[in-house]
Amino acid sequence: MALLELDRVAKHFGGLAAVNGVTVRADDGEILAIVGPNGAGKTTLLNLIVGLEAPTRGTVRFAGEDITHYPPHRVRQMGVATVQQTPRHFPSMTVLENVALGALFGRAGAHRKEEQALELAGEALSFVGLADRRHDHVGNLNLHEQRFLELARAIAGQPRLLVLDEVMAGLNDAELEASIEIIRTIRDQFNVTIIWVEHVMKAVMSLAERTVVLNFGDVLTEGLPEDVMRHPAVVEAYLGEEIKHA
Repeated sequence: MALLELDRVAKHFGGLAAVNGVTVRADDGEILAIVGPNGAGKTTLLNLIVGLEAPTRGTVRFAGEDITHYPPHRVRQMGVATVQQTPRHFPSMTVLENVALGALFGRAGAHRKEEQALELAGEALSFVGLADRRHDHVGNLNLHEQRFLELARAIAGQPRLLVLDEVMAGLNDAELEASIEIIRTIRDQFNVTIIWVEHVMKAVMSLAERTVVLNFGDVLTEGLPEDVMRHPAVVEAYLGEEIKHA
């Protein structure tokens, strides 16, 4: 059953079609990867899902509800959490306080008291292995730890859909493997659907159950990762030698 449905969604910036009539679905509990070159429209597509951009035309449905023109805070309260490539945090606050914000502003957050939010934040930090850093300030964390903090903040809000934008960028091999494992565990343990834009093909091949390739705002192809990554047009136009050596 589809949790998220995009029906002929388009986004134009002046005369430029960043997203051009894309139809995509994400099934309940699925890990869906979206790949393609820079400028393909991947991040714009994510922005349309989370309410940061309004589509020029088309419809976005979440859990059967039309959310096409919902503002970001309303989308978040429905159970859609986002983790972006560049971690966004409040440097004057502790790690625990940063994660508690996810519980306060996520799904059902309006009904939570601060004590409940802190409890959920502590559980989320334990889940990602940062419990011993809970009283540190965020500036003391390295990039990998900051990404895990962002994941903790997302799951503290108890989302149904987790939207990830290039969260593997800049990680070394050990950090990459740890990130793959934690994202897989988030899906399995919390039954969260994941839509994930990524350039690191090793991670896509290890984690994605279905892959959509965007080509200048259009869907070039979609299917199982191992099939999509060997599609002649994908290899030639976008992934080249990286796929040959994957």
